[in-house]
Amino acid sequence: MSSDPELEKILKRKMEELKGRKRENTKVEHLPSPIVLNDNDFEQFINKNRIAVVDFWAPWCGPCRIISPIIEELSKEYSEKVAFGKLNVDENPLATAKYGVNGIPTVIFFVNGQVSDRIVGAAPKYVLESRLKQILN
Repeated sequence: MSSDPELEKILKRKMEELKGRKRENTKVEHLPSPIVLNDNDFEQFINKNRIAVVDFWAPWCGPCRIISPIIEELSKEYSEKVAFGKLNVDENPLATAKYGVNGIPTVIFFVNGQVSDRIVGAAPKYVLESRLKQILN
């Protein structure tokens, strides 16, 4: 590095600004609970969040009721890094069809708006969390 103290200060300040800017770009809108999605806001949700996990479900589905509290827990635990959403397949046929959801519950993991992984059926928390950790690493 340079021996000029003024230049050192400027470089240090610029590095801090760049670090802050990088954090701003990766920061996404997260809540400690999954966001209820619909066909109208689905694409915006998966595209504005670098990592998004969406639970495709229906109120009459028994396995969906099993996985719902797991999604809630993960949403709280990973709220700073991952956006979670829930989409009722009966009320939102467009997103359901677009992503080929034929069985529920289906949990789809999106990275930069693209499908990264999916789990069909009621999986235990450790399975969902393992897939999430793979994406985060």
